[in-house]
Amino acid sequence: MTNQTQLTSIREITSEQYEEEVIQFQGDVLVDFYAPWCGPCKMIAPVIEQIALENNALKVVKVDADNSQELMAKYGIRGIPTLLLIKNGEQIATNVGAASVNKIRSFVNQ
Repeated sequence: MTNQTQLTSIREITSEQYEEEVIQFQGDVLVDFYAPWCGPCKMIAPVIEQIALENNALKVVKVDADNSQELMAKYGIRGIPTLLLIKNGEQIATNVGAASVNKIRSFVNQ
């Protein structure tokens, strides 16, 4: 993790942590499914960091898609990056592919 990521408190979680960190969390969670080798994932990483900095009430977590096949199947994720917006344990929105700061800002504020 970079220092910037630590400052924004974006955490990488495993499938085993998903239930506690995302489903049981009371509030909004932005889940970023990514892979270290994925170009578009790298492109939106600074955007996700900016969104995390702007939204103190939003919990932001990253999930390595290569290590989380069961979560990918559960949510029907076929491409990365995929962002899920979870509110009080319920999926309320999905965004697939790289997106601008404004698009992701609108996505998390729905």
